[in-house]
Amino acid sequence: MFRDVTLGQYYPADSFVHRMDPRIKILLNILYLVGIFFIKSYFGFVIVLLFLCVAILFSKVPVGSVIRSVKGILVLVAITGILNVFFYTGETVLWSWWIIVITKEALIFSGQMILRLIFLVVGASLLTLTTTPVDLTHAIESLLKPLTLIKFPVHELALIMSLALSFIPTLIEETDRIVRAQKARGAAFDTGGLVSRAKAFIPILIPLLVSSFRRADELALAMNARCYEGSTNRTKMRKLTLSWRDLVGTLVTAVFFTAIFVLYSWITSAAPLIPALPYSWLYI
Repeated sequence: MFRDVTLGQYYPADSFVHRMDPRIKILLNILYLVGIFFIKSYFGFVIVLLFLCVAILFSKVPVGSVIRSVKGILVLVAITGILNVFFYTGETVLWSWWIIVITKEALIFSGQMILRLIFLVVGASLLTLTTTPVDLTHAIESLLKPLTLIKFPVHELALIMSLALSFIPTLIEETDRIVRAQKARGAAFDTGGLVSRAKAFIPILIPLLVSSFRRADELALAMNARCYEGSTNRTKMRKLTLSWRDLVGTLVTAVFFTAIFVLYSWITSAAPLIPALPYSWLYI
């Protein structure tokens, strides 16, 4: 279960996406995450799926790693879908009982929200799978550098985010090790009700917290032993530079989102005509 989380893990490869500037990848990923919420039709989600397939192909990341990133949020996806089905209001009632009313609009909205969550996780995982934590730190620091004019601790913020990302795989591995150790001692995590399962995880949380504080203390000692002084006169071994790959990636993403926004504007203006179009379910 814990090995399904791929956020924060890096997959080494020599690919087009890996060689892109991390600053451009972060900006394009933000644009991608924002653009997901402008999609109002299933036809738009098909375009996003094609875009992701092309990005995964050029990144040389195994499809299994991307699928595992989705498996880690299946519970959240299921809860989100159920809540939207029961609490989103609509006009076309399909089934009702007592205070529960399920409408056609609720099913459509729930399906679109599930797809948004899945595509959001895939996009974020693709960023971390193709970018090392060190490059992410340098990219975040470079992008936030204008904030140094107002004395904002940009370097410290970037370092904290980088350490948090790098510790995710370590904590997942530690949690998996503790779970296997507890199971070897006869602990059961898959039986009983919700309260019993929650209580069964207490013996996992305590050693995990102790291990996390121990690792944090060891990291602090290692940084002090190397005379780390934050952003004071620090240099970088690798300087970030833009290349033709960043230009191509930016142009492709720009064309993609231009199509998304044009499609969004067209659907918004032509909403009354959609039921008369062929395969009209694609446009809702």
